[in-house]
Amino acid sequence: MSQHARVVIIGSGSAGLSALREVRHATDDFLIVNDGHWGTTCAESGCMPSKALIEAANAFHRRHDFEAFGISGAEALHIDVPAVMTRMKRMRDGFTKSPRKVPKALGDKAISGRATLLGPNRIEIEGHGEVTADAIILATGSSPVLPGPWKTFGERILTTDTLFTLDDLPKRIAVIGMGAIGVELAQAMARMGIEVAGFDALESVAGMTDPEVAAVLRDAIAAELPLHLGAPAEISEGNAGSLIVKGADGAEFEADAVLAAMGRRPNIAGLGLETLGVPLDDHGMPEVDATTTRIGDLPVFLTGDANAIRPILHEASDEGHIAGRNAVADAPRCYSRRTSMAIAFSAPNAVRVGQSFKDLDGQDILIGSADFATQSRARLAEEAYGMLRVYAEPETGKLLGCEMALPEGEHFAHLFGLAIQSGMSVFDMLAMPFYHPVMEEGLRSALREISKQLPEEDRSDLSDCPEKGHPALD
Repeated sequence: MSQHARVVIIGSGSAGLSALREVRHATDDFLIVNDGHWGTTCAESGCMPSKALIEAANAFHRRHDFEAFGISGAEALHIDVPAVMTRMKRMRDGFTKSPRKVPKALGDKAISGRATLLGPNRIEIEGHGEVTADAIILATGSSPVLPGPWKTFGERILTTDTLFTLDDLPKRIAVIGMGAIGVELAQAMARMGIEVAGFDALESVAGMTDPEVAAVLRDAIAAELPLHLGAPAEISEGNAGSLIVKGADGAEFEADAVLAAMGRRPNIAGLGLETLGVPLDDHGMPEVDATTTRIGDLPVFLTGDANAIRPILHEASDEGHIAGRNAVADAPRCYSRRTSMAIAFSAPNAVRVGQSFKDLDGQDILIGSADFATQSRARLAEEAYGMLRVYAEPETGKLLGCEMALPEGEHFAHLFGLAIQSGMSVFDMLAMPFYHPVMEEGLRSALREISKQLPEEDRSDLSDCPEKGHPALD
């Protein structure tokens, strides 16, 4: 006789734990099933350990500005990479401690094992037999993309799942994939004294689609490590156990290890989605409603990284929240999603908020830009570089999105996220207070550039306040 639960959650990452919280508000009749370690990609092998490395690398890199500030002695500094890795692991273990306690806290409601769908209301759990459910939440996460032929190179091919387990870093690393994760880690390792080269089939880095922003970011990264962009990388055996990585323009780099950073793939293989009776695309993915996380009209919800809609932690948490509530509701509710936001914690930060340049391609929009090479606060901080581009509707000036490569761009991202989600216009933003001197003053140049192209009416009292004509005051 099969076991029955009102809700079964498959996966214990950010989305699964968020769903669990909502389900428990409504019922004790649930099961959560997880294959592998209990925890989240972000805390275990993603955003948290990577930021520990980035912070250490940036702190050490800051020595290059000492002379400009009148500080001597930078040449005496050195970095202890094993000590950096030890600190990273200690902090990572602290972040993962709580999720790992879930199975013990839930007792027999938490099952370690692989779950496979048998239909819209049926699941087979390894070692436990069949379970039926009124609703099923699939939160199985994602795994690093790793081309099959590269597996023959063994442990010399690293992913984010293995990089953060090392006690020390190889002396020479090729990073293949210059998306957000690849750019972050390549630059951080270069700043720690590792010999690094970056490779990507694309010409842009960190997902920037605005050509002007992409060029500024690419030049900033290329100033710290060689980039070979525009052609797929090839790997072959070198001498004494090394690997030869060949990229665009025939350039070769001899590496002790390769970090494969070509994104992550939803963990849906073998999950049994074909038993649901809905169409699947070429990747085996069903269509998912982003406002409900529901698959078709079934009581099955595909959420977090597993649906590949917005594979970022805060979005996974939101989707788990949506799925958890809808799984116990009489009828699924459509939820309004937050303004999209993506940040790569490189230097400068690479940021997209709202609609990207690519999203708006072909549409009639106004664009305002700001070059931070002359921004006063950035100059004081020895960070005078970067580009900001803002997109707005013609006639109304309503903010649509932005892309930027800026120092402190992570903070600009939240400012723009708030503005776009609130439906603000260029005029509304120009009427906001700007303290002096702060980095945020720099964005007024972009906003003013757009405002000059808009009708005069309906402007707020202070949105027309112009530049003073003195760089130190603007």
